[in-house]
Amino acid sequence: MIEKIIIAESVADTPVVRKIVTASKRKAKKVATLQTVFDQIRSAPDPEGAAKRILVLNRNRGRFVKACPGTSHYHCCSYQILHMGSFCTMDCSYCILQTYFHPPVLQLFVNFDDLMKELEPLKEKKTVTRIGTGEFTDSLIWEPVTDLNRNWLIPWFANQDKAVLELKTKTVNIQRLLPLTHNGKTIIAWSLNTPQMITTQERGTASLKARLKAARDCQKAGYPVAFHFDPLVIYEKCANDYTAVVEALCRQVDMSAVVWVSLGAFRFMPALIKVIERRFPASKIPYGEFIGGLDGKMRYFKPLRISLYQQMIESFRQYAPDTLLYYCMEDDEVWRKTIGFTPAEKGGIARMLDQSAIEHCGLKAAATSMRKHD
Repeated sequence: MIEKIIIAESVADTPVVRKIVTASKRKAKKVATLQTVFDQIRSAPDPEGAAKRILVLNRNRGRFVKACPGTSHYHCCSYQILHMGSFCTMDCSYCILQTYFHPPVLQLFVNFDDLMKELEPLKEKKTVTRIGTGEFTDSLIWEPVTDLNRNWLIPWFANQDKAVLELKTKTVNIQRLLPLTHNGKTIIAWSLNTPQMITTQERGTASLKARLKAARDCQKAGYPVAFHFDPLVIYEKCANDYTAVVEALCRQVDMSAVVWVSLGAFRFMPALIKVIERRFPASKIPYGEFIGGLDGKMRYFKPLRISLYQQMIESFRQYAPDTLLYYCMEDDEVWRKTIGFTPAEKGGIARMLDQSAIEHCGLKAAATSMRKHD
């Protein structure tokens, strides 16, 4: 829960900031430098928890549009990141953002004009651009207090045909998006997990039932939707639980209008273990059968990943055989043993996803050829 708002002096008198402060109904303080705030968060007994209570409204002085960093030795989808903020008000035990930022700072970048200028070149590209705001934060957590999605991003994407915007979320903050004219160029996507995981490891997020209802509502409003089973966490009888989620998804959502579904097993940098132990002492997820991956991250022993993937793929093929499935950061062996082909045989992951975006979102651009990491 946000307790106060800190405003960088350089953006304090902008209309965007005034709207956010008014809508949030929180105390706001203007500061000349943010270093004191960063030091305060860093020195707190629980820096990650402290950061979630202080919203910093700041200017992004770097690039808004960035390539997803991916990771070496595993297949990446060549996604583009729209860097509109950092960290999150929700509190998932496994969240890599707890160790990604030093210190973690809950920021919303409010120089929307600069953000929109960076999007303009996308209109001239000859190939599809898939871009989203959900890499370093949740795409819809600020929906109640800012009009970034409603008045800026969704209308901009609606009026071009070369790029698609993906808004990834664990919330159900969709009501003010439903009446918008989007022309199918915005995909609203949900991260899904089992009820056990949501209840015990995803504090402050919407329930599975609520997420699926929100997806149905978005489909009724004509939005393309997508889903991400990432991270998949291995625990006793998890395969039954995850396949039950697949079945519920396929029963409750029109899968013919789903652009893609990703799967990815829990993976993390070793530094996250201490954070989970400190912040979520009851959590057992860091103590699975992990080994060091080629990218330096801890990953489940490959046969365990393959077994869970195979059962989920079987469920999708039973209930929604035409849905595009792909893995986030897996290798050829996993693809071959579970889905039955490698990305290269289909022209690369990027091409597969581009083609699905063309078909579902009405883009008039070419799918890319195979890219680096595919």
